[in-house]
Amino acid sequence: MFELNPLLHENAWWQHLIMFVGAGILGYIIGYRSGESKTFLQEQLSNLQSQLESCKASLVKSTPINTSTISIPTIVNTSTYNTAVEKPDDLKKIEGIGPKIEELLNQNGILTFMQLSQASTYLLKQILQEAGPRFQMHDPSTWSRQAELASAGKWQELKDWQDILNKGKE
Repeated sequence: MFELNPLLHENAWWQHLIMFVGAGILGYIIGYRSGESKTFLQEQLSNLQSQLESCKASLVKSTPINTSTISIPTIVNTSTYNTAVEKPDDLKKIEGIGPKIEELLNQNGILTFMQLSQASTYLLKQILQEAGPRFQMHDPSTWSRQAELASAGKWQELKDWQDILNKGKE
């Protein structure tokens, strides 16, 4: 299968010796060259690390942010809604709102269909985000439109639309 002396020469040992010496020299050259590139990469890495340290130092020395000029929006502006409601609406009639979300909305000042219809999707998502991961999966994008129909007393139209919706999602 594999013949070390394919030409059947009696003194083929010197051919083998030449191949081994050539392979050794070639291996030494390749190893030496790769060692040079390794030192080059190490120098480049140390240069980048020193640049990173200088950037970090300049960030620490920069002026701090004036937080008095930053306004952080509140989740609900209760002055927008009429909180003096005698009887809150049953928000669970809205597809996608269960007892826990209704309680959460009530805690944030949304008690009636009218208030829910005036709430933006962004506001509703913020309320759900603040409540934690259990509520973050819900999509309130249709709640305002459903509440608008409910506040107008268009119950049949609301029911027909809810039959199309999938857990409050279009």
